[in-house]
Amino acid sequence: MLKKCAGLLTLFTLIVFQSFSQASLKAGNRNFERLSYVEAIKNYEGFVESAKPDDEDLPEGLSKLAFCYKKLQDHTNAERVYRILFKNHESILDSKEYLNFAQVLASNSKYRESQKYYSLYGERQSSDLRAKNFTVAYMDRSTFARDSSLYQVKYLDAINSSQADFSPVYFGKGLVFVSAREEDKFIKRVFMNNQTPFLDLFEYPDTTKLSINYKGKTVASLSKSGKGGSIAALSEGLEGFSKKLNSKYHEGPVTFFSDQKQVIFTRNNYIGNKTEKSEDGINKLKLYSAKFDGSKWDHIDELPFDSDEYSCGHPSLNMGNTKLYFVSDMPGGYGGTDIYVVEYNGGNWGNPKNMGRDINSEGNEMFPFIDEFDNIYFASDGHAGLGGLDVFYVELENDRAVSLPENLGSPINSEKDDFSLITDGARNSGFFASNRKTGYSDDDIYAFGRKCRELKLMVYDANTNELLPGAEVRLIKNGINQELHKTDGSGEINICMGTGLDYNFNAFMEGYESNSIGYENMYITEEGNAELKINLIASKLPLVKGVIRSELTNEPIAGATVVLTNTRDESTESVITGKDGRYEFQPIKKGKYVVSAVKEKYATNTEQIGKVKAKRKENTTYEQNLGMIAEGDIFRIENIYYNYGKSEIRKDARKELDNTLLPILKKYPNMAIEIRSHTDSRSGTDFNQALSDNRAKAVVAYLAKRGISEGRLLASGYGEAMLVNGCSDGVDCSEGKHQLNRRTEFKILNVNEPTVKKD
Repeated sequence: MLKKCAGLLTLFTLIVFQSFSQASLKAGNRNFERLSYVEAIKNYEGFVESAKPDDEDLPEGLSKLAFCYKKLQDHTNAERVYRILFKNHESILDSKEYLNFAQVLASNSKYRESQKYYSLYGERQSSDLRAKNFTVAYMDRSTFARDSSLYQVKYLDAINSSQADFSPVYFGKGLVFVSAREEDKFIKRVFMNNQTPFLDLFEYPDTTKLSINYKGKTVASLSKSGKGGSIAALSEGLEGFSKKLNSKYHEGPVTFFSDQKQVIFTRNNYIGNKTEKSEDGINKLKLYSAKFDGSKWDHIDELPFDSDEYSCGHPSLNMGNTKLYFVSDMPGGYGGTDIYVVEYNGGNWGNPKNMGRDINSEGNEMFPFIDEFDNIYFASDGHAGLGGLDVFYVELENDRAVSLPENLGSPINSEKDDFSLITDGARNSGFFASNRKTGYSDDDIYAFGRKCRELKLMVYDANTNELLPGAEVRLIKNGINQELHKTDGSGEINICMGTGLDYNFNAFMEGYESNSIGYENMYITEEGNAELKINLIASKLPLVKGVIRSELTNEPIAGATVVLTNTRDESTESVITGKDGRYEFQPIKKGKYVVSAVKEKYATNTEQIGKVKAKRKENTTYEQNLGMIAEGDIFRIENIYYNYGKSEIRKDARKELDNTLLPILKKYPNMAIEIRSHTDSRSGTDFNQALSDNRAKAVVAYLAKRGISEGRLLASGYGEAMLVNGCSDGVDCSEGKHQLNRRTEFKILNVNEPTVKKD
């Protein structure tokens, strides 16, 4: 009887234990689906502890437990659980587990082992570029430290709290940033994912009161230890940014218009005291705008491309306030979250455009920042880095990447998450956020400064070994022209080099052949100075140089490929223009040359240089500037006027068309244009619309008679809708002012397809 009772007790205990185990798994799954990772961890740990080794649900419980730890940035425990998962269940694991484990190992600085699991992931998912890129990167991690001696990174005592602090942006003389700290000693609602308070916006009003100096410029107050005092001490000088913007849900990051009277900010889908959720029950993030009315932030509006079904956030405006860059997980992207750009014009938003494969990866791209030169910084865990999110830099030209993503390396980046960097155009100083070990247990804000990597360049006459004053030296990086320098009276140049080592230096001077050498030829003197010598050989062939400019604005064009071609043997040289639009060539043989400027969505312009030959006396330089016409350019045809109420082209107008528009259309036979005709405001609206239609058609008919295919021409009348002055209905204006509104323009529709779509 006692044996029977003992057996029943054992059976009952086993049933209860199994029931508890399954209940823990189900509770964990419910919290997992709700994204409540802290609670899910408690449930899964209970399940794993009570489950039998042969429990068929154990791999699922271990996988989700490890993932929860990973989401909460507890990589130590994530690694512990992944090791159990791989040790006992590797044969049945999905490929994503290899990726997750590789990422966790990198975040724990175990790069050799991480490389192994990235490689194994690549064997299972060969199309995912992360596998190859990280495997290769971890073969030689020295590239991540090549600029480490240039940077100084310090923890900000004056701003950070015991909660998350991140995403600083410049505002007035201070910073606005995102924080989960408690405000005004009221208990805040808790975000269930990680059981931390919801995020709000805070302001540090004056960074000049902080104490760090880089190059004599105060940018932040720093602590060498990275350890802070009490919350009260840390909060001194800080205040909530706006009670109107800060709600009971998440706010931030933000971006400000140049006048700092308008803001675009991230918030959960909550406006007018009403929340909305997606079809799967998630309260997504949205972008909102607000205006400052002189005393408070108000007039909160949702941006038109937001959706209940996906998130949009992390906004960053360019300096001209014409483009907004942001992050979204909207359908059609490359990975988890991608960076998008949308145009803003006169209060109207365009359609968001994905920034493309050169920036976005299979992973997550976040926290974009556009600098004063319209280049982009962003955080990514999809491009090869030191672990977690790393900060990257890409040069942009018309929102297209013209350089590969550059990992800023240590000490900006670490094995943990590093993100939300802001800086000046030269990257001399700035701020970023990180959850690296030297801060508190969550994200913190850091300041950085970058010192100069000084280099002395000396240009010599190779024959006499004398220094050459007045020689020009062009820096070239990744095949793209950078700054142009000129040697001083001593034949020397002192340059403050940027980050990276992949520079070439092209030296040229009249009477000499140009010479290009790489930065790797630099040597260190006994005094510890970096120097680089460039020797030039005498030449009797002249230089060919010039500037590529916009025909519309006369501004230099960056990113144009300039090709110098010897028409005798078809040999070519090429270079990509930098921000100054300049190019330089040194022909090495005689012959007839042409120079061409090529750029996407621009009409290719080719001009004759003529015969380049040796000069008996002092050499001259061939100057050949090239203008380029872009799709979307709108040109006003001067002196195309009409008699009042008439559509016939006057004699003076025919002459102007013959001298301006006709030569362009003949030079660029693949160009299609829109003829845009406008009237003044006199007469009725319908009459003016019909009149402008007829005037545009008259120009098209005239050009057709002169041999231009009508298929390349689109006639559009705009009536009185686009006056160039204030001479609208009822305004008394002179005939001369009215005549300015009676005008004709042409717009470039495309440069490579000589047809237009017509209704």
